[in-house]
Amino acid sequence: MNPNLNTNMNQREEFSYRTRAEIKAMQEEKLVDLIKYLAADSSFYREHFKKHHIDPDRIQKLEDLSLIPPTHKEDLQKRNDDFLCVDRNRIIEYTSTSGTLGSPVTIALTEADLERLAFNEYHSFLCAEGGPGDIYQLMLTLDRQFMAGMAYYSGIRKLGAGIIRLGPGVPSLQWETIGRLKPTAIVAVPSFILKLIQYAREKQIDLNACSVSKAICIGENIRQADFSLNVLGKKITESWNIQLFSTYASTEMQTAFTECMHGRGGHQNAELLILEMLDENNKPLSPGEPGEVTITTLGVEAMPLLRYKTGDICVLHDEPCPCGRNSVRLSPVVGRRKQMIKFKGTTLYPPALFDLLNEMQEVKDYVIEVQSNELGIDEVILHLLPSNQAEESDHKIRAYLQARLRVSPHVRYVSREDLQRMQFPETSRKPIRFIDRRS
Repeated sequence: MNPNLNTNMNQREEFSYRTRAEIKAMQEEKLVDLIKYLAADSSFYREHFKKHHIDPDRIQKLEDLSLIPPTHKEDLQKRNDDFLCVDRNRIIEYTSTSGTLGSPVTIALTEADLERLAFNEYHSFLCAEGGPGDIYQLMLTLDRQFMAGMAYYSGIRKLGAGIIRLGPGVPSLQWETIGRLKPTAIVAVPSFILKLIQYAREKQIDLNACSVSKAICIGENIRQADFSLNVLGKKITESWNIQLFSTYASTEMQTAFTECMHGRGGHQNAELLILEMLDENNKPLSPGEPGEVTITTLGVEAMPLLRYKTGDICVLHDEPCPCGRNSVRLSPVVGRRKQMIKFKGTTLYPPALFDLLNEMQEVKDYVIEVQSNELGIDEVILHLLPSNQAEESDHKIRAYLQARLRVSPHVRYVSREDLQRMQFPETSRKPIRFIDRRS
């Protein structure tokens, strides 16, 4: 049994309201337990400690983490089974990553891990102004080894709220269900919320007369680095008077960062995760500096992770939040380390391109593709579904791209059917808007 699993999963109080000193002391106690657990039960970390001459007994404080070289996604991909700390007969659920940054990784969970996952989402929904009186319509994948769908369902059950498991897509069915069952909230990808809005306009559905008052947004940014709404967030709220809550999570960390009502970044669940922001040389960064999200899981039994670099670039904020929580917060994802594009002397991250394309009335939908040319240089292709096929529209699109990017990517116009095939390949659990074909 993992000695690190000492959280009372039924408590309602969030540790994030404690003082910073209390939070640090709690995390250090859990860290000591975790290190002992890994040294005893993890094939990968036993070898990792031996290879780098790490004495587990020396790791007592959060500052001591710097003595341990980080773990990377490539380690999980190459040695997936070596991270398992329990016998396979104790595994209850097998989930997997989406494979966005390479081959998918399997994350196994015990019964205790499933309970931890529910506890995480319980507090996430509380943070996003949820309560027992809510009814959540889940507009997302609930099968295909997708951890998030299962996590939301479990967290809402613990919250005592109602659940409508409708799954992704099909705006007509979503609206029919909203009209019939009167959910108070939806959990959805923001770009799909725009499709709901478009369908409502076409069918003359009064958005602001429906029962939905808030949306938990997953998978895509709705805010800029300064926390103001980006183009996607503005398009939603200009048409629909609902409160948006942004989230950030990954399958590996089995934990979510969720906004409170003040929309100043996703709050860390301090009981479940130690957070570091590191540069390319694994040096710690100060709050306000973009860095790679690096996590140490607390309370995970089957596959805990120590100093795992997620590949996501965010900014940490530690100034007080008006909600009263003292946990640190994460900005929207600026980009992913492996997805950085060097294009004609310009450094680009996909989220910045998403924002730019979302601004354009001439573009209804898109997929961004990057590949290497014969010289090994990044080439960007924009697969665009235009609002119309007029030559004037083409000129506007190309001129706008040149003005904003100062470089001209390749533009390819595609049909709705072709774009759908690109966005939803057979193995996809969510819409794909960035395809990386670089070797």
